[in-house]
Amino acid sequence: MQKALISFIISALIGLGLGYAAFEVVGESDDQASETAKEKTDQSKPASGTKEEEQNDQPTAETVSADDSILKSKGCLGCHSVSALNLKGGATGPDLSKAFENVEGKHGKPINEFLKEPTSAVMSGVIGGNPLSEEEIAEVVKLLEEASKN
Repeated sequence: MQKALISFIISALIGLGLGYAAFEVVGESDDQASETAKEKTDQSKPASGTKEEEQNDQPTAETVSADDSILKSKGCLGCHSVSALNLKGGATGPDLSKAFENVEGKHGKPINEFLKEPTSAVMSGVIGGNPLSEEEIAEVVKLLEEASKN
């Protein structure tokens, strides 16, 4: 019985280690691919000269670039999507399009407080290992508030 328990623990640790390493490798290749795509996009844009063209180059409030999003940089899009902002991510977690409105009813605290101290076990583990600064929380809340209006 003791040998089986020790074997299980060793196997679990090796599996977690390999999973973590694979996640890091995949994350790095995604970052490199997005940098390459961003550079190509920047190079393909013609130089604008008129004020009207400059205004048209501004990003719209309805679509947020996943490359520039705090949700990507902090890993949220690994599990969640925000379809209202056209941010595609993982399917493990729920879509966050209505999180600004729904978190308080579901978890008993406003979203900014939830992001500081989550009440769900999964999010406690995720945020506990990678806490958000006050500025990051404000940025996430702003994005999710925008998403809830779409």
